[in-house]
Amino acid sequence: MKIQITADLLDGIVLAILERQDYYGYALTQRIQEVITISESTMYPVLRRLKKDGFVTTYDQPYQGRNRRYYQITEEGKKHLTRVRKLWNDYKQSLDQIFNPSGEGNENNE
Repeated sequence: MKIQITADLLDGIVLAILERQDYYGYALTQRIQEVITISESTMYPVLRRLKKDGFVTTYDQPYQGRNRRYYQITEEGKKHLTRVRKLWNDYKQSLDQIFNPSGEGNENNE
């Protein structure tokens, strides 16, 4: 069984990775696949949407005679990532109350 990832959560994952360093599309997909199952055909529309929304920008770097398009988080993207992190933390805490009613694994219960 797989848990479905929402668009907001996927945006947050991409932005969190780009917050650490810039990536070109294929390498970014590979990095995300270390954590969740996602195809390249899913990733590129996400990257285009994030660019259209002003959350990432791109630049090209030559590599072995061709250009690689790198994605870089913008200041607006960092603000959006902060919002997604808050939504994620609120969601996680509410689920922890159901899955761990005794407080195990929920650092916010004392």
